[in-house]
Amino acid sequence: MARCRSYLRGLAICVTVLLMVSGVVMIGVGFSSIDGNTPVAELFEQLSSSDGLLVLQVFGPITVVLSVLGICAATLDLKPLLLLFSALIFVEFVAVMVVAAPLVQVQAQMDGAVDEVFLNVTPLHRADRYIQSELSKLQASDSCCGLRSFEDWGDQLPVTCLCTPPASDLPPSSPPGNRSSLGSCVASGDLQTSRLTDKLWVHSEPCGPILKSYLSFPIKLRIGIISAFATITMAAIALSLALGLEEYWRTPPVETTVDDFNRVKYQPKPSLT
Repeated sequence: MARCRSYLRGLAICVTVLLMVSGVVMIGVGFSSIDGNTPVAELFEQLSSSDGLLVLQVFGPITVVLSVLGICAATLDLKPLLLLFSALIFVEFVAVMVVAAPLVQVQAQMDGAVDEVFLNVTPLHRADRYIQSELSKLQASDSCCGLRSFEDWGDQLPVTCLCTPPASDLPPSSPPGNRSSLGSCVASGDLQTSRLTDKLWVHSEPCGPILKSYLSFPIKLRIGIISAFATITMAAIALSLALGLEEYWRTPPVETTVDDFNRVKYQPKPSLT
């Protein structure tokens, strides 16, 4: 029993240390500028500006402080302190779940909100110069064109949309206006040169899905951190309660005695303390 209890204390300390690490991660992510580092994410700040940041910034330091309390309580084996830690961390757990619940709804509404923004900025050749510039950067870095398709640019395709398919795989010439795909490139029309008519090849992959993944990454990261925090918190509460309420679940040691009439008596063994 003593060995089992020692293992339980060690496990409680390890889980509480993990809880402290999760609090440090919450602080780091909460105060870091994730959104500003993703390509053209600043164009859609209203969609992912501060969702979940308040949860990480506020509850991260609280988690670290409570974790220190829990580690001290488990190390010193102070049962009242273990019960106090369990109560406080449970209150924080409930508060985090309540405050972070809208994040799931935001994630579900992200695609529809982004699609609406896409409609508002197309056709792209009439969009603001800043939007065109930022989207061109994304097209150059991720080999894509347009938001939903290259047709978002109308007949004014930027250079960053153009791509060159392998010469050996080029299909035979086709009538003007006929579109054919080849790998990651698609023939969008004809480009008139001085003597020849060449196909105008552009990236077939739209930038919309790529941009959505950039925008949803901060929210998914915050949901993942909060989910990990919730799992570790439940384990820490269970272990702390097990140690704090040990006298209620531990079977007291029993000693047997035989009286003069050969009757066996069972009684609790006297405590050394």
